[in-house]
Amino acid sequence: MSEIGKAASRRSVLKGSLAAGAAIAMPTIFTSQAKAAFLNDPGAASTVTLGFNVPQSGPYADEGADELRAYLLAVEHLNGEGDGGMMNTFSSKALKGNGILGKKVEYVTGDTQTKSDAARASAKSMIEKDGAIMITGGSSSGVAVAVQALCQEAGVIFMAGLTHSNDTTGKDKKANGFRHFFNSYMSGAALAPVLKNAYGTDRKAYHLTADYNWGYTTEEAVRTSTESMGWETVEAVKTPLAQTDFSSYITPVLQSDADVLVLNHYGGNMVNSLTNAVQFGLRDRVANGKNFEIIVPLYSRLMAKGAGANVKGIFGSTNWHWSLQDEASKAFVQSFGTKYGFPPSQAAHTCYVQALLYADAVERGGSFNPCSVVEALEGFEFDGMGNGPTLYRAEDHQCFKDVLVVKGKENPSSEFDLLEIVEVTPVAQVTYAPDHPQFAGGQLGTCNPGA
Repeated sequence: MSEIGKAASRRSVLKGSLAAGAAIAMPTIFTSQAKAAFLNDPGAASTVTLGFNVPQSGPYADEGADELRAYLLAVEHLNGEGDGGMMNTFSSKALKGNGILGKKVEYVTGDTQTKSDAARASAKSMIEKDGAIMITGGSSSGVAVAVQALCQEAGVIFMAGLTHSNDTTGKDKKANGFRHFFNSYMSGAALAPVLKNAYGTDRKAYHLTADYNWGYTTEEAVRTSTESMGWETVEAVKTPLAQTDFSSYITPVLQSDADVLVLNHYGGNMVNSLTNAVQFGLRDRVANGKNFEIIVPLYSRLMAKGAGANVKGIFGSTNWHWSLQDEASKAFVQSFGTKYGFPPSQAAHTCYVQALLYADAVERGGSFNPCSVVEALEGFEFDGMGNGPTLYRAEDHQCFKDVLVVKGKENPSSEFDLLEIVEVTPVAQVTYAPDHPQFAGGQLGTCNPGA
């Protein structure tokens, strides 16, 4: 069995009997001992358990596999194994490689199946049965929002994995939830100037959009930013997340007067829709006297690999890329590559960073209590994690950092060298007010320690 396969079978000792009921069950140790201040307090135990909840099946399974690889690497580094990776470049020096607060880090895993209900059930099990004190992971914003809400209700910290919808730190933000990954607004703000320079201001765009919260906010962000520079949106069509053949959605594009196709798709959806678009000749098409163009607002190395030569010359944005030459990125690529034999994806990067940020917050606050972690992360400024100086904003628990605009390489040197960075968009260009219209609604609330 592979290391990742073994991970699914690892389970920590149950920290108490479970109370019955539909709500999150409270181990009796927390109801019978007044000194317990928060849910799943490890107390005097020598270990602490983290829950890694990733898509091991479904359209985002490739991202999930890389997320899990990154989490296992983070556990090794936290426990003092391996070369330490980004712990050596992290501006905070609280982590010592002796676990978290001296407790060895253990973990349990779950499969979100890229479905909100399955993800909640998996997270609930890890909290109740395995005593997980923190849940992290996910490669779908629908999953992230659902699990974040569950963790708020239960009283544990949620360190979101790959989630790009504005909603995660917008209308659905929660005090117990934190996001390192960038969002839809930031993609739109970073892409617009690059698209203007490359394609001009007189364009007609057709959007194909994944039918869930990430697709909606990404379409809104890209439409807003491109329409503000003169583009016209001629059509926007929703597509099911479970869709695998997009041929029936491409034909109407050919029949429209659009000269740009925006694929608000991710993972396997993007690979399939882009492949269908190329098969239908869109990349060779001339419309309105212009070469027809395709845009992928959210890119990843894994998607580029799946789509192959079809990504050449196509613009998109990404949270991080393994080709960055800062010391932190090089350290992470070295650690990950040594362990797995290939470079990490942006999904792997953000999950690794989130695991270290959580552990660091516990160390700096001196407690696993979720409210201590919240206090340590709110307004936290750090560097040495691969994206330059970064702020965890207190008002919404969103990280603010530079954003990368990339495009598919015309002449890649390997199966991993498929994207090139064309612009490092400074953080000031992608920063917005907490009450920006694209993030309207919802209240952060207060932390819940679950006891």
